[in-house]
Amino acid sequence: MRTLHLALAQINHIVGDLDGNFQKIVRYISKAKKMGADVVAFPELCLTGYPPEDLLLKPEFIEENLSYLQKLIEHTQGITAIVGFVDRTDDIFNAAAILHDRKIAGIYHKVFLPNYGVFDEDRYFQAGQTVQVFVRDNVRLGVNICEDIWYPGGPTRDQTLYEGAEVVINISSSPYHLGKAQSRYRMLATRAEDNVVIVAYVNSVGGQDELVFDGNSLVISEEGNLLSKAASFEEQLLTVILHPDNVFNKRIHDPRRRKEKIFTPPEKELQRIDLEPFENPNSQKFASSPITDFLEVTAEVYQALKTGLLDYVQKNRFKKVVIGISGGIDSALVAAIAVDALGKENVVGVSLPSQYTSQASIKDARKLVKNFQIEFLEIPIEKLYSDFMKELKPVFGKRPVDTTEENIQARLRGNLLMSLSNKFGWLVLATGNKSEISVGYCTLYGDMVGGFSGIKDVYKTMVYDLAQYRNKIAQFDIIPQNILVKAPSAELKPDQRDTDSLPPYDLLDPILRAYVEEDLSIEEIVSLGYKTEMVKRVVRLVDGNEYKRRQAAPGIKITHRAFGKDRRFPITNRFKLNDK
Repeated sequence: MRTLHLALAQINHIVGDLDGNFQKIVRYISKAKKMGADVVAFPELCLTGYPPEDLLLKPEFIEENLSYLQKLIEHTQGITAIVGFVDRTDDIFNAAAILHDRKIAGIYHKVFLPNYGVFDEDRYFQAGQTVQVFVRDNVRLGVNICEDIWYPGGPTRDQTLYEGAEVVINISSSPYHLGKAQSRYRMLATRAEDNVVIVAYVNSVGGQDELVFDGNSLVISEEGNLLSKAASFEEQLLTVILHPDNVFNKRIHDPRRRKEKIFTPPEKELQRIDLEPFENPNSQKFASSPITDFLEVTAEVYQALKTGLLDYVQKNRFKKVVIGISGGIDSALVAAIAVDALGKENVVGVSLPSQYTSQASIKDARKLVKNFQIEFLEIPIEKLYSDFMKELKPVFGKRPVDTTEENIQARLRGNLLMSLSNKFGWLVLATGNKSEISVGYCTLYGDMVGGFSGIKDVYKTMVYDLAQYRNKIAQFDIIPQNILVKAPSAELKPDQRDTDSLPPYDLLDPILRAYVEEDLSIEEIVSLGYKTEMVKRVVRLVDGNEYKRRQAAPGIKITHRAFGKDRRFPITNRFKLNDK
């Protein structure tokens, strides 16, 4: 019975770090060889890091990436390695190199280039026109890249139907959003079952600016069953023993494929490449990895936030972060994530109380930092605020107090946090959540300041879920219970509550999700059971605060549609749904 020893290298690469990525790929090739793998596959564009964006417009970047690919060839003696890189001929291509026993056996060019959501590959790459099948030890292997397998037809169908591929290896850098790992698994299972083929999917892991890659590499049988699965958000060399004869045996019992092959032409030019066979001296050592479970929803989001923060801090060479600790739920959650990601020694909390800050909030802030054992500074702003207002009084005259005075407090806090950042080299973490950022319930150059926004794409209701989850892990209220139960407040004026300005979050968040992520109309949202005036008001707030969001710090994408690269609306815009 034919077997194939396959390894999937789920690695965390860094955009632009060609030497670092090269060294990591070499280590994993060596590890796979020692374990007895026949084939080891790496993620999409792992040599350059993904997404390289406008680095692709620099010819020297492309040239250096090709130079490192040549260096990799010498490290593939006795193994087949599939490596993502940028190919260059008359144009540039998102490509996979099939390196076999110190030779380039073939190069595959990605056919389907995504150009939606966070993707803009049409901006950079030419689409591939040829699909190949590689034959290794009498096993037929199809190789394609990420988006290529998301379509029912395309390369996967051509490789399996016309060249008889028994294993399709898809190399990917598929960004995370809530629930994507499960939906991706269902899609891949469908491809495997529909094409009667073993599907091996290797994904990147780690954070890159606003994107997080969840890993969850997996192998699915020709019957759609999960054979092996890697962990979420962790580097791993996933190994699996495959039996291609099972594919052949199942196919000869299904005459429908024969009819399809006769009456439906291939979509792309086909090419078969035979790889020279050789013995693997370590093959007897090879064993399949265990199947790792998918994470529960809240655990998955928490891990994504932690991974995104850790990689943003480390890959940009920061050592410590600083957070304004208000005694509220948002800053408490950001502090928890930061400690879990970076270690308590690398997190500094700062309390910046004013005359409107309650004693309860000061007490909660102190208790929080004590529980997490982080460095804590207290810098009152009451005197600074008084001095500020004294200087502005001749200008403001007898105009009534309004949000201007509230925003001055927020901006004083932002100024102090940025001063600490400048002096000590700490990265300021903004603490605003998606609900607030959506409707502009935040102060530009105030609480919005920061180099990175930890929970920018997390709705307020989920903030509470994540805080409860963190307490469950700790098995005590490491985030004090009073923070969880008290009414949310910016505390910028006496007896202030968020509900003075906004609908309750359990009503606001579903409306925001419907409008921001699903693009539903006012009428459609109202039909879900929400009051017309409330929906109109929320829509007005979202539309009117695009200018703030454009100036916000980058933050981790965890929803289906995040602000930033994902959801893009013009600031100057006279189309208003509520005018209809």
